[in-house]
Amino acid sequence: MADQSEAEVLTAAREWKAAGHRVALATVVKTWGSSPRPAGSHLAVRDDSFFLGSVSGGCVEGRVVEEALGVMQTGEPKLVEFGVSNDEAWEVGLACGGRVEIFVEALE
Repeated sequence: MADQSEAEVLTAAREWKAAGHRVALATVVKTWGSSPRPAGSHLAVRDDSFFLGSVSGGCVEGRVVEEALGVMQTGEPKLVEFGVSNDEAWEVGLACGGRVEIFVEALE
């Protein structure tokens, strides 16, 4: 769902919150090597698991949604890191490895 602009993702998060949903925001804070989304990219997650935006794609995105749902429950922000080494990348058909750090916080 990377078709939305960052402003559209943030606007949706604000509207969901105003409508009474619990909402979490995931933000790419740091990348190394190959990363599908640059620092500053956002993923907004609603309490019913609906999400908008993108912080990586694939299985990482699913894990970030799970983390966001947990953060909504606890209220405690979390910094999560995902990565793949260059050797692992070649094994799964990627050109090179990379890592991404994502900050996940509940919106108050």
